Amino acid sequence: MEAKSEITGRVLEVVASPGQQLAEDDPIVVLESMKMEIAVTAPRAGTLREIKVGVDDLVEEDQVVALMDPA
Repeated sequence: MEAKSEITGRVLEVVASPGQQLAEDDPIVVLESMKMEIAVTAPRAGTLREIKVGVDDLVEEDQVVALMDPA
């Protein structure tokens, strides 16, 4: 399962770690766009497998930022 960015922005913070159990809507990364902070969240409950971005990376709308295994 993929967690995708809903906006274009810069990665401000990576909040979750691979292997971490996440509930639906738990934050994975925080993006900054136009001086606002927007979290990319888990689409469903599961285990975070991989984070595909790092701090200061530029992210496009609909870009996959993390991969998860369903619960």
